[in-house]
Amino acid sequence: MTLDQLKDKIGLGEDKVYGVIGAFSAPDDLVAAGRRIREMGYTKLDAMSPFPVHGIDEAIGVPPSKLGWIVIWFSAMGAATALLLIWYVGAINYPLVIGGKPFFDFSYSIPVTFELTVLFTAFASFLGMWAINGLPRLYHPSFNYSQAHRASDDRFLLVIEAEDPRFDPQACVEDLRSVGAGDVEVVEG
Repeated sequence: MTLDQLKDKIGLGEDKVYGVIGAFSAPDDLVAAGRRIREMGYTKLDAMSPFPVHGIDEAIGVPPSKLGWIVIWFSAMGAATALLLIWYVGAINYPLVIGGKPFFDFSYSIPVTFELTVLFTAFASFLGMWAINGLPRLYHPSFNYSQAHRASDDRFLLVIEAEDPRFDPQACVEDLRSVGAGDVEVVEG
């Protein structure tokens, strides 16, 4: 049985187009191209670069991250957990009078509260970032682009994804070339 017959048997069929990728040689060109492509009406865009490019998020319409909200709620939960645990153990479960201190006093619980807040914040940041970014991801369709390795070296890539309502492979290739992309390719995924 050939690979094509196996694909047909399990329902994979034809390779699906992931999108159109165009390469740029400078970060400013990428931002300008992203802005112009977005003005053309494309909404499902992505950018890849060897380092963070200032302004690309606004240019291609990336919404603000929700990670900050996740982290602030988890840090509040860490502080609340610490205070509740200290109060319960000191005042309810095992009350001891040590050196005339009250069963629960906020000033004595500050170090533990701080540490548990930092711990919850660290876990929320790490796990939330992985969850939001869909990690770990061992394969991405953009790896099929012939010059994908250059996105971590000296090229800046702009992607128009196939899920875009305006997506037409030939039109996207022409639009990316019109905004200055050097190497443009339709990528299957």
